[in-house]
Amino acid sequence: MSEEILVNVTPRETRVAVVENGMLQEVHIERAARRGYFGNIYKGRVSRVMPGMQAAFVEIGLDRAAFLHASDILRVPAAEAQENGDGQGPTPPISELVREGQDLVVQVVKDPIGGKGARLTTHLSLPSRSLVLLPSSKVVGVSARIEDEVERVRLKDLVQGLADRAPGCGFILRTNAEGQGAEALAEDIDYLAKVWAAVQEQTTRARAGERIYEDLSLPLRAARDLMRVNVEKVRVDSRETFERLEHFVRQFMPGMAERLEHYPGERPIFDLYGVEDEIQRALRKDVPLKSGGHLVIDQTEAMTTIDVNTGAFVGTRNLEETVYRTNLEAAQAAARQLRLRNLGGIVIIDFIDMTDDEHKRQVLRTLEKALSRDHARTTVYDMSPLGLVEMTRKRTTESLERQLCEPCPACGGRGSVKTPETVCYEIFREITRAVRQFEAAKLLVLAAPRVVNRILEEESAAVAELEEFIGKTIRFQAEDQYAQEQYDVVLL
Repeated sequence: MSEEILVNVTPRETRVAVVENGMLQEVHIERAARRGYFGNIYKGRVSRVMPGMQAAFVEIGLDRAAFLHASDILRVPAAEAQENGDGQGPTPPISELVREGQDLVVQVVKDPIGGKGARLTTHLSLPSRSLVLLPSSKVVGVSARIEDEVERVRLKDLVQGLADRAPGCGFILRTNAEGQGAEALAEDIDYLAKVWAAVQEQTTRARAGERIYEDLSLPLRAARDLMRVNVEKVRVDSRETFERLEHFVRQFMPGMAERLEHYPGERPIFDLYGVEDEIQRALRKDVPLKSGGHLVIDQTEAMTTIDVNTGAFVGTRNLEETVYRTNLEAAQAAARQLRLRNLGGIVIIDFIDMTDDEHKRQVLRTLEKALSRDHARTTVYDMSPLGLVEMTRKRTTESLERQLCEPCPACGGRGSVKTPETVCYEIFREITRAVRQFEAAKLLVLAAPRVVNRILEEESAAVAELEEFIGKTIRFQAEDQYAQEQYDVVLL
């Protein structure tokens, strides 16, 4: 499977697209005015301890206090935990772990999303190309995505032999470590040891609320985390960013340097690959399927739902085959959309009902296989009798829609507005309420054109009755700038 990474840079925004076989799979966006906080390390101060939630709120210099759960607080050295044989044991009450006013070194593991503050941990970690350094542990682990047992043992032995380069620290071997030799791993460990020493030094000088460590910028993170063996090209449309990226790659992954390419073309790089159109489509609720069916994706505060519909697809044999083929295609499309839109948390996929158990297993297998290419951790549960598949997907940043869009000012994010008829009757009630409270010779109603048209045409008889009832004249004026639900009743 061929893969390309496209980097588009403008003065205030950087975007990275991952394209597989000509099809957009991921979009990452970073804006100069609003960089993410994921991976950053801060010296925080506990502002409030919440025993009922087993959590504390910590001020780290952001607009909202960040959230720290008791289970995310480091308690004993890893060596002691290993000797105990049971990890760190049950989590004690939060009040025994932290107190108000206490300073803590914390790391952001989840950006502020919606109305929630950032999520924190005191289990610090520092990533490089092939490794993640764990300052509070001596364990050496290997990514589950490296499946070859011989390779897992080889990598673990190599890192254990190099562990004295970062005394007292543990490591996790990332997927990118597969096939790496001792020299490359040693360079990574030396780099991480220097970063950790700098973090420790900065910690002693920093005051509460100050940032101690900031993760790399988006283009460098993309090179570190996304460049793999199957990546054929990384195309960058900015000369300055290309040079910085080239320096970084030559330093930490020299074997990949020849895959970097500066794109000097006049046509925007995202237009050339059709990425802009794909991003616009990813903001819509409906996703058409080649078969004629479609998905309907709804993102709510609690979960994301994906509804599968057959649409115009009628199959060639019978209904069961039609449903099965549509569900197979929908499983692949749903996995891609979750990755493309960066949807996370609880996800419910409502497949069309199937009677054949083998068909259900195949659809579930197809979904799991499609999700295996996702960098985010996913967990898929068995299909329910109603054809629902529950799954979770880990997300550390806002979804694509919430990065690029805001709630509609006309409907307040509900996705619907009151009908002109409903607004008419609200206006009539408001008029009745107003004349009972205040003295006025006549009234002026300002409202949207559709509402005024409704009042003057279909509701003209009701207006006459209302004028007779209140004993006052009512005049209506259409305002083009008013939203459909907006109106004002003015007493004259």
